[in-house]
Amino acid sequence: MLVTTWVIVGVVAGVSGVLIGHLALRQAKATVEDCQRLLSRQISEGRGDLKAVRDVAVCQYDALSEMTGRMSFSVAMINGLGDGIVLTSINGRSETRTYVRTVVGGKGQQPLSPEEEEAVRAARLGHGPVVTCRASELL
Repeated sequence: MLVTTWVIVGVVAGVSGVLIGHLALRQAKATVEDCQRLLSRQISEGRGDLKAVRDVAVCQYDALSEMTGRMSFSVAMINGLGDGIVLTSINGRSETRTYVRTVVGGKGQQPLSPEEEEAVRAARLGHGPVVTCRASELL
């Protein structure tokens, strides 16, 4: 009897979770569509250019244990369509390496490092220009 009760409670909780998740997904899709309509209207009225770089965020961090002071960085420069680049500079005592990766639709064309992902996310959310990079704090 007790097991049956727990099974019923589990099923009800699971179905409720799926239903809530579905409703949240529908709401998120509706919000995205609203934003796209708003951007399209602004473009048609000549008030904006979706291809112009508008979202920028810099994520500074310590990439190498030999260098402190957050001298390495990833800079995301994204347009209204979610396209752009992430420029990353890894700074050490004797050398510096610089990389650029393309971003299409908010996602990297190549795998992005956690710091690059953080910079893209911050740029898309409008948290720039300089953000605290949490990804490197996990190292």
